[in-house]
Amino acid sequence: MRVLVVEDDATLGGALSEFLGDQGYAVDLLANGERASAALSSQTYDMVLLDLNLPGEDGLTVLRRLRASENSVPVLILTARDALEDRVAGLDAGADDYVTKPFDLPELAARVRALIRRRAGQVSPVIEVGTLSFDTVGRELRVRGERIALSVRELSVLEMLMGRAGRVVTKRQIVNSLSAWDADFSENAVEVYVYRLRKRLENSGVSIQTVRGFGYLLELDAGTA
Repeated sequence: MRVLVVEDDATLGGALSEFLGDQGYAVDLLANGERASAALSSQTYDMVLLDLNLPGEDGLTVLRRLRASENSVPVLILTARDALEDRVAGLDAGADDYVTKPFDLPELAARVRALIRRRAGQVSPVIEVGTLSFDTVGRELRVRGERIALSVRELSVLEMLMGRAGRVVTKRQIVNSLSAWDADFSENAVEVYVYRLRKRLENSGVSIQTVRGFGYLLELDAGTA
């Protein structure tokens, strides 16, 4: 999934980007409120981590502008402001969660996953399609209970397809969701990962179909219950 981190502390912003990248997210990092508003108006994100004390435009202004545009992307505020009135102001402005600094990275990752699941209408952290079981917390795929080793990119592509099983996912949607600004990730790369996944899923009863002119469709094979 694609995440926007808006944090003007270069050290913290870099640490967050690296940590979330290791979790399988495509991360864009900005340190200015006005640039964040511009990015949110032109790009699609699955999650926003937003500091409040920002140059150019403070975080609450960014958040209010975002909600005024009817953009419902989950927003998690990261801030040193821990007073009750600050938390209330952030939540009333449209934040979905509020975390005060300092914080533990594993807890932050859990909150990010929970918000993304909530937006997708998914309660359990495990996505199941036929014989496939994907643990979004442990980042692990099992087929009939047997663990299948996949790369971070392969897991991310498969997670997107499984989360939209039975619906067509375009190559452009995959690229936009999984590619940060500085990443070399193209539609040709998507084809490579899909090819690898098809090999991994052979005889699983689940396959990735190509819908020509549109994209890919994850579905149960004919005759599979």
